[in-house]
Amino acid sequence: MNIQYTPTTCPYCGCGCGFNLVSVDGKLKGVEPWKRNPVNEGKLCPKGNFSYEFVHREDRLTTPLIKKGGEFVEATWDEALDLVASKLGEIKDANPEALAFLSSARCTNEENYLMQKLVRTVIGTHNIDHCARLCHGPTVAGLAQTFGSGAMTNSLESVAHADCIFIIGSNTLEQHPLMWRRVLQAKANGAKLIVADPRFTPSAKKADLYLPFKSGTDVALMNAMMNVIISEGLEDKEFIENRTKNFEELKAVVMKYPPEKVADITEASADLIKEAAMMYAKADNAAIIYSMGITQHTTGTDNVMSTSNLAMITGNLGRPGTGVNPLRGQNNVQGACDMGALPVVYPGYQKVIEGEMAEKMMTAWGCGDLTCRPGLTVIEMMNAADAGDIKGMYIMGENPMVSDPDIQHVKEGLESLDFLVVQDIFLTETAELADVVLPATSWAEKDGTFTSTERRVQYIRKAVDAPGEARSDWSIICDIAKKMGSDLFNYDSPQDIFEEVRTVTPQYAGMNKERLEKPEALHWPCPDEEHPGTPILWGEKCATPDGLGVLMPIEFIPPAELTDEEYPFTLTTGRMLFHWHTGSMTRRSKTLDREVPTGFVEINTEDAAELGIKNKELVRVKTRRGEIEIGAKVTPDIMKGIIFIPFHFVECAANTLTQSFALDPAAKMPEFKVSAASIEKME
Repeated sequence: MNIQYTPTTCPYCGCGCGFNLVSVDGKLKGVEPWKRNPVNEGKLCPKGNFSYEFVHREDRLTTPLIKKGGEFVEATWDEALDLVASKLGEIKDANPEALAFLSSARCTNEENYLMQKLVRTVIGTHNIDHCARLCHGPTVAGLAQTFGSGAMTNSLESVAHADCIFIIGSNTLEQHPLMWRRVLQAKANGAKLIVADPRFTPSAKKADLYLPFKSGTDVALMNAMMNVIISEGLEDKEFIENRTKNFEELKAVVMKYPPEKVADITEASADLIKEAAMMYAKADNAAIIYSMGITQHTTGTDNVMSTSNLAMITGNLGRPGTGVNPLRGQNNVQGACDMGALPVVYPGYQKVIEGEMAEKMMTAWGCGDLTCRPGLTVIEMMNAADAGDIKGMYIMGENPMVSDPDIQHVKEGLESLDFLVVQDIFLTETAELADVVLPATSWAEKDGTFTSTERRVQYIRKAVDAPGEARSDWSIICDIAKKMGSDLFNYDSPQDIFEEVRTVTPQYAGMNKERLEKPEALHWPCPDEEHPGTPILWGEKCATPDGLGVLMPIEFIPPAELTDEEYPFTLTTGRMLFHWHTGSMTRRSKTLDREVPTGFVEINTEDAAELGIKNKELVRVKTRRGEIEIGAKVTPDIMKGIIFIPFHFVECAANTLTQSFALDPAAKMPEFKVSAASIEKME
């Protein structure tokens, strides 16, 4: 019996926990704690503990598939790749802007880097995006404006040193359990915890101050907190003077938002708003934690900038226990963004609109002209496909038929394409619509790096062989590029690719193999091999041109879709402890699926009584996009007038109901977290 222990990084949330995969005779049998890993110190959540269970599933894709006469037939790799290269080439020759590509936050840095390089050097467009658009696009857009860079300012460990933690738009206990461990460590040391949420979540139940408020009113709430802080003279005058600009402009706006007025907007208690503001401002070191409850709005960028306003006026930046800490929901959302899998930036957030950046990348890659026109975002791609402007799409490791808003519209767009390629490990709901399906390897079957929510770059390592003829995503991309005539994709390993990443991505320049193999790995920015890495950003100055943090005066704008007589409830969506994203992996884990086998809609006890709805009863939830049938979860732990549906379950897909018609103007984020809805008892 051959037993092997392979140290790796978890494939689920953005915390980046480390553990050993245990294989016996070439098959995964479990995980073992890796206590030397500084992220989780041997502790794991349920998803991490059972992360191996989906890898050897019988329904793994094992051979390329080509659709003929509406049915998939098995094909050789040469047949599939020749067809993909030929079809992409035909569309490219007619108009490269008629092709669009989705990269993947589940794939490695190296694979995301190659995908964006393929799109730019072989196809000749910037039409590349990925699911970060639909989770933390506003973080990148918002924090880039206020701090000069759109990343989490502190490390996970740093949060344990806070005296006060303000969580808004995040159910951290369920969504990022190992970050929650740091919150509990801070509480054990005497820190106060404030949680603002429309739901009395497991996280909120541990709070010293729970602040219920109406979904979509985040800017008003934080403006009111800043109103109290300034009115009470609790702002950090020295920090404001030396480290920021635009304070007077900010003050003029927030003074229009007294708690009594904001209570009418948010349905939050004015007294609780005051108490939360005082608790946060009086702490020596206060940290803000948020996730998609802040970002998934048409005002997501405004919400994000409001968190940085709150941190800066109280001087809570650049030290342990402070900062603005957006928690990435997927294992490599941060890395996929870092690698330039976005329509507006090259690797390292170097803007495609700047001619000098195009010159730099042309020199580095040895390629022809690169356009300076930004590409399409994922929502714009789907709209363009539906309109007939996008003719072909290539989707790597994404499942927009569950994850994207207004699923019917997504389906119509994908079905309008002349050609669709999907590269994945399972035949997902999106792959079922494809013309060609390419079988890829899971994280346990390849080498590479992930970058966690705290900007820590860590290795994943191959533990077992892939099933059948499945290939790593990076090698598939190289093969397609070569078949399309490119000589820029001659790599022998992920390490070869990473060495090139270092040369074009300033934040990664100092990260060599020897340094990354250490348990602590490295936080970017790490500009040279002598640099220790940067767990905490903005200690002395921000990344803005003058080094000053930019305070942004922001007026409250209501959500794009408001309730009315026909749709009197506000629907919001989110994650839960036992499942992840579209469920394609966790729902194939027998242990996790047994815990929560299907979705539900949370409804307040009083609302349910008025509608005659009983717990676990089947109900119909409708919005202007569609309707679903789903079991009711009647609970006092949600505000009246709000309903909540987890988005992991295709049979009662929350995103059948969400809207894509209105977008955040800066980040192009649709409003997942606020949809006008009705709910009725099934006859």
